[in-house]
Amino acid sequence: MTSDAIAKSSLPSRHVTEGPHRAPNRAYLHAIGLTDEDLAKPIVAVASTWNDAAPCNIRLGAQAQVVKKGVVLGGGTPREFTAASVTDGIAMGTPGMRASLPSRDAIADSVELAMRGHCYDALVGLAGCDKTLPGMMMAMLRLNVPSVFLYGGSILPGRFEGRDVTIVDVFEAVGRYDAGTMDGDGLARLTHVACPNAGACGGQFTANTMACVAEAIGLAVSGSSGPPAADDSREAFALEAGRVVMDMIRSGMRPRDICTRAAFENAATVVAATGGSTNAGLHLPAMAHEAGIAFDLDDICRIFRRTPYIADLKPGGRYVAKDLFAIGGVPVVMRTLLDAGYLDGDCVTVTGRTIAETLEGVVFPDGQDVVRPADDPITPTGGVVGLKGNLAPDGAIVKVAGLNKTRHRGPARVFDCEENCFEAVRQRRYQTGDVLVIRYEGPKGGPGMREMLATTAALYGQGAGEKVALITDGRFSGATRGFCIGHVGPEAAVGGPIALVEDGDMIDIDADAGVLHLEVDEATMARRRRSWAAKPPKVPSGAIWKYAQEVGPAHLGAVTHPGGRAEQIAYADE
Repeated sequence: MTSDAIAKSSLPSRHVTEGPHRAPNRAYLHAIGLTDEDLAKPIVAVASTWNDAAPCNIRLGAQAQVVKKGVVLGGGTPREFTAASVTDGIAMGTPGMRASLPSRDAIADSVELAMRGHCYDALVGLAGCDKTLPGMMMAMLRLNVPSVFLYGGSILPGRFEGRDVTIVDVFEAVGRYDAGTMDGDGLARLTHVACPNAGACGGQFTANTMACVAEAIGLAVSGSSGPPAADDSREAFALEAGRVVMDMIRSGMRPRDICTRAAFENAATVVAATGGSTNAGLHLPAMAHEAGIAFDLDDICRIFRRTPYIADLKPGGRYVAKDLFAIGGVPVVMRTLLDAGYLDGDCVTVTGRTIAETLEGVVFPDGQDVVRPADDPITPTGGVVGLKGNLAPDGAIVKVAGLNKTRHRGPARVFDCEENCFEAVRQRRYQTGDVLVIRYEGPKGGPGMREMLATTAALYGQGAGEKVALITDGRFSGATRGFCIGHVGPEAAVGGPIALVEDGDMIDIDADAGVLHLEVDEATMARRRRSWAAKPPKVPSGAIWKYAQEVGPAHLGAVTHPGGRAEQIAYADE
C-alpha cells in the first residue's frame, strides 16, 4: 500500500504540514532536508533513551537508525529524538538514586512534550534500563498514537573464577569484602569482568522484567525482548518495529486498544511466573493510570498469588536472560501459561494478531530446565507476593523466588535513611533475627523512592541475606535477593505506621499468609502518632523537589498527574 493511502486529515501532523497557513512551519522542516513528499507521509517519532553513560542504553542509538529504515520502508517519515535517563546501577547507593524513579515520569513527560510540540503521528520507543522501559510505555499510553516498544537487549554474563557473574555479584562482593572473605584484588578483578559488553543487567531484574511486560501486554513484537544487546538478530526486530508502526497507522490500532485490563493481567502473570522485579508492582499501575484503567498493587498481588513460578532466573534462580533467549524467550513462558489457562489469549498485540494467534507456532522445548511447564512449576504461587497489615495498610511487596523461608519475626532496628542502615551493615551492627527498618525513603520522603540494592547485597555478601529481614517504604532493585519487603505504605513522610516504629518493636512477616504486622497495641500507636511531626524536605528545590510535591502513593504507581480517567480528549484525537 502506498503512503498516499494514509489520509493526513486525521493525523496530528496535519497541524504542522497542511495548508497555506502552515507554510512557516514547513519552512523549518525544509531547512532540515525534508521534501514536500516527506511531509505528505505520516511523521513517526523514533524516541530512545540513548546515552553513553552506561551499557544499558549505549546501543539504542544504532538500533534507532534501523527502526528509521523500517519506517521509511513502511511509507513514513521518521524523526528521531532522545530523552534523558538515569542508570540505576551507577546511581545505586548514592544520593543520585533519588533521580531514578522521577526519571521514569520525566521520560514520559519529555516524550509527550516532543510529540505534542511537533505533532508527530506515531511512536517507536526504544529503552534499555529499568525506569526507561515503563517511562517510554507510559508515554505511549498517554498519547495513544500508534506505538511500538523495542527493548535494547540485555548484557551477556561475565566470567569470574569459572562461573557466570552479573552486576549483583559485584554488589554482594562489597559485603564479602567488608566481612573479610574477599580481598581487594579479588574485588577489583570481579569489577573488571562482571559487565563485559553492552546491554541491561542480565538477570530477571527490572529491565528484563519490564521487557517481558512489553511482550506480554502486546506493545512489543513477540520475541523482541529476548536477543541480547550484542546479538545481530536485534537489527531484524528494529526494522520490523518501524514497519509494524506504519501498519498500525493504516489499521488505526492504538496502545489503549491493546492494553486493556485483561492485557495488564497478562503482564502481571508473566512477571509472577518469571520471578520478576518487585518494581513491576510500581510500574504496571502507573502504566494503567495513563490508559485510565484502575489497576493497583492489590490487583497485581492477587494475580501474583494465583500464578505459578516457572522460570528459574536470577536473582532467585540460576539462569540469566541469554539462557531464556536460547530456549525461545518470553514466547515459551507465555505458551505454557496460555496452555494452562493463566493468560487471556484474546488480547491483541501491535501486529493486530491475538496472543493466541501469535503463540500458535511456539512449541514448549524439552531437554531444558530454564522454564518449567506451568503444570509442573518451581512453586505453585508467583515469585513475587503482596503483604498487608497494620504496618502496611496500603500494602507492601516481597520477592520470594529462591527464598528458603517465607516467615520471619524479630525486633526492629530503625533507620531514617538508607545511608545509616548501610553503615550499620558495613560495621555488622545487627543481630541474627533483626528486622532492619529503613524509612523516609518513599516517593515523597526519599524523595524518589530509592532502591536499596547496596544494603541488601552487602547483607547477602556477609552471609546474612536470610538471617535478617529488611522492610522499607522505599524500593528494591530487581536484583535484590533476601527477605526484603518494599513499597510499605503509607510511607513515613506522610505519617504512615512505619514512621511510628521504634527500636525493639516486634515485627511479624508472613509471606505465605501475606501479612506484615507490627506487634504494638493501638493505644501506644496513638500516643506515638500524637508526637510525630513531618520532617523537612531533604531536597528543597529543583526537579526532585517538584517531584515530591506531585507524586502519589506507591500502591497506585507513584504517579504525578491525574491520568487517562481525567482526560477530555487524548492527544491522538486533538
